[in-house]
Amino acid sequence: MKSGSNLERLLEKGEFVVTGELGPPKGPDVDVVKKKAAMLKGNVDAVNITDNQTAIVRMSSIATAKILIEEGLEPNMQMVARDRNRIAMMSDLFGASAFGIKNMLCLSGDHQSFGNHPEAKNVFDIDSIQMIYMVKTMRDDHKMICGEEIEGDFKMFIGAASNPFADPFQYRVHRLAKKVEAGVDFIQTQCIYDMKRFKEFMKQVVDMGLHEKCKILAGVTPLKSVGMARYMAANVSGIIIPEEIIDRLKGAGKGNVATEGIKILCEQMQELKETEGIAGIHLMAIEWEHKVAEIMEKVGFLPRPTI
Repeated sequence: MKSGSNLERLLEKGEFVVTGELGPPKGPDVDVVKKKAAMLKGNVDAVNITDNQTAIVRMSSIATAKILIEEGLEPNMQMVARDRNRIAMMSDLFGASAFGIKNMLCLSGDHQSFGNHPEAKNVFDIDSIQMIYMVKTMRDDHKMICGEEIEGDFKMFIGAASNPFADPFQYRVHRLAKKVEAGVDFIQTQCIYDMKRFKEFMKQVVDMGLHEKCKILAGVTPLKSVGMARYMAANVSGIIIPEEIIDRLKGAGKGNVATEGIKILCEQMQELKETEGIAGIHLMAIEWEHKVAEIMEKVGFLPRPTI
């Protein structure tokens, strides 16, 4: 076992996993974390802790992940290259491992111009692919990337993200292949709404055998409103929302749009479970954690498997 995490064990066993997501508060309020954690507990197999997502200052992903462990959940700690050089990354990874954090996601991070401190200087000492290689070297070779031995036993289940919808489309699978070559263990994709294009991507993934070298979790997010759908389609990079989905939301009628959004999501989750090469779902509720239990019940994914 690479980390001994529950997520790793379930994936190795061949269970269809579901990971959730928790955005830390814009401050040190632990109760915010505990409230969200309570809504996710028992409904997902592990929980992503975002790292200053959209470049907005929040409680650190390491501290939030430690709180989740205390609350009885397994965290996937995200780490972005935007804010740290390799020295800080390795130092934080040692601290995370000491806290019992066993899963992580290597990300480049949103540019600081999107956040609440656009004047901040970014770092980007190494990118997400190099970060994957760095963590794999620390775990498998028991060395820092400078070649020095690590004191103690460092373990980590290494994840990364993939965006199947960014242009140029034909390059996306090759970027994923680079992450696999660097040593990634699992992948979580960008939010999927365009199932046709995603299945074209997955066919390329399967044809190259990448699904046999890492576990791929398909990313999904419920649409709460027509406005949300149109905003995401127009402003979020790599998000494609087909017009027929927007038409379904519009046709649901006033007061029923959110219900229709959950119905669409459940249909997608069932379809993704039957898609070759998909090992699980990454469910990003985005401040809708109170709906996760309902979604998981409706789609028939409860109770969650145990080892």
